[in-house]
Amino acid sequence: MTPAALVAALGLVLAAEGLLYALFPGLARSALAWLIALPETRLRAVGFAAAGLGALTVLAAGAF
Repeated sequence: MTPAALVAALGLVLAAEGLLYALFPGLARSALAWLIALPETRLRAVGFAAAGLGALTVLAAGAF
C-alpha cells in the first residue's frame, strides 16, 4: 500500500464518520453512550472485531 493510498483511506474513513454524525446525530450519541457503558473487556472485544472486519474488507477488496 502506498502512502498516498493510506492517506486516501484515512480520509475516506473520516468522511464516512463525519457523514454519520451529520446525518444521524441522535443515533451517534446513543451509540457512543452504549460504548461508554460497556465494560472494558467487552469494549476491547468490540474493537478487535471491528478491526478484524475492516481487515477482511480490505483483503476482500483486493487491496493487498
